[in-house]
Amino acid sequence: MEADLVLKNGKYLDVRSRTFIQGDIAIQDGKIIGINKNYKGKQEKDITGKYIVPGFIDGHIHLESSVISPENFAKIASIHGTTAVVTDPHEIANVCGIDGIKYMLQKTRNLPISVYFMIPSCVPATEFDESAATLNSSDTAICFELDDERILGLAEMMNYPGVLFDDKEVLEKIAEAYKRGKRVDGHAPGLTGDDLIKYIKAGIQSDHECSTIEEAKEKIDIARELNQIFYVMIREGTAAKNLEALVELINNPNYRDNVMFATDDKHPEELKSEGHIDSIIRKAIKLGIKPEDAYITATYNAAQYFQLEDLGKIEEGCIGDLLVIDDLERVGIDSVYKNGNQITHDLLLNWEDNHVDEEVESKVKNSINMRPLTTEDIECRGIPKKIIGLVPREIITTDEGITDNYDLKDDIIKIVVIESHKGTMQIGIAYLKGMGLKRGAIGTTVAHDSHYMILAGTNDADIVKAANEIAKMQGGKIYVENDEVKASLALPIANLMTDENPQQVVNKMEKLKEYAQVNDGIDAFMNLSFVSLPVIGDIRLLPGGAFNVKEWRMISQEEIDEEWDKKQRKRNGSTQSDEDGR
Repeated sequence: MEADLVLKNGKYLDVRSRTFIQGDIAIQDGKIIGINKNYKGKQEKDITGKYIVPGFIDGHIHLESSVISPENFAKIASIHGTTAVVTDPHEIANVCGIDGIKYMLQKTRNLPISVYFMIPSCVPATEFDESAATLNSSDTAICFELDDERILGLAEMMNYPGVLFDDKEVLEKIAEAYKRGKRVDGHAPGLTGDDLIKYIKAGIQSDHECSTIEEAKEKIDIARELNQIFYVMIREGTAAKNLEALVELINNPNYRDNVMFATDDKHPEELKSEGHIDSIIRKAIKLGIKPEDAYITATYNAAQYFQLEDLGKIEEGCIGDLLVIDDLERVGIDSVYKNGNQITHDLLLNWEDNHVDEEVESKVKNSINMRPLTTEDIECRGIPKKIIGLVPREIITTDEGITDNYDLKDDIIKIVVIESHKGTMQIGIAYLKGMGLKRGAIGTTVAHDSHYMILAGTNDADIVKAANEIAKMQGGKIYVENDEVKASLALPIANLMTDENPQQVVNKMEKLKEYAQVNDGIDAFMNLSFVSLPVIGDIRLLPGGAFNVKEWRMISQEEIDEEWDKKQRKRNGSTQSDEDGR
């Protein structure tokens, strides 16, 4: 029998024995039909001295966070050996609801990588958000029926308080996944003890938020005691990097089978310069992990968790998603095969975009709905507001007290969050400390998780200009100085993504960073985008005002006024004491 393709004289990764074995691989109609069975091939490739591994799998990513279209993401990722990703489209779902999920499903039907889906579990992230859309348990059930083959389960259950307090809606969403035999991803940073036991017992099967080895081991150990499966996704993305802290899991025979790689968020400039899952493997090997173990973590383990039995291994009957590697430690990719077809530059160059229903596309590409902003809308001189502190190299925030005006000498600028989807023009105002911006204003509609318009600046006029220019673009990122747009990137797809060429996007983002000079360890647009996420940090800002994360409540203006009065009385008392002393 003649196969379509035979890869000859290479060493393939046997995930069962965790070793490389000399052997020829025959592929027919996109699947592996034989190993070492003397097949002839219509195409034969001699790969003497090289290695064959399964295609890489990203276990958890939000494709929208790359800001480039799914097609462009897939083209770059495929070059770096990724053949499958599991995406949680909760970014676009917060903006466009079920239509956003339909858009992503339709845009990813035929790509050089396989795109699988987890249905968003927390839209909006909290009941305090002014999200443009809401997905309840009935909507979750509808979403599961949109594409049974590519929908693998329920995405990260961020609302762990809802699990712990037996919230009916939360538990029904988990039940919708379970009754279909689907997976349920978790999101529970720092959860431990009895609370963690209840969380896992409710049906949670993975987590990508572990930041210490002890946390990761506890989650796996508790699941085993409960006779449940549990996988830790080692996250190494653009915003959060946990590989160094968790890498020893891969060296430990008791845990290595329950570990996979994920990026969560991956920005285009890093995707192009460093790579995707290949960069994580490379780093893991540098940190002392055996190549075989690193490659298995990136392939087989993820496929096993997501019940993708024909992916992640090189065995007869499996899909021909394969990589030829010429240097295991460097992850030097010689060639990529998707369904047995080689992914070439010419193939990617001529890849046709997927068609999207006109009605769905119209809703996704007209997401901004707000009147022009004025300086009167954000004028608050003399009115005390919370100061939100940024932390270098982190996305958390701190409570830095209260002030009633800008103080550039003390690195205090204004921050504004606008409900920009429903026309309410609800505006939250606070001050921001620690960014280091000395002039102008920046703004973005990538503002987790509800993706409002969020802006920060050194003066009201530039903030207003930035907001109105972003609205004209139907979403995007911008830097304004002296009422002039110095740099911008339009994101007209659900105010999150663009169809522009990835290199053009990278160039524009580099220009934005060049103008927005900030403190060391601060990424101006990334740090800004997380200030509106009310599930981590101390203080956040929503359209309704400042939010206390630890106490899980909005902070009223009356409460701020009272704290300000106490501060003023204390200051005046101190001044009077000084005068009396003189």
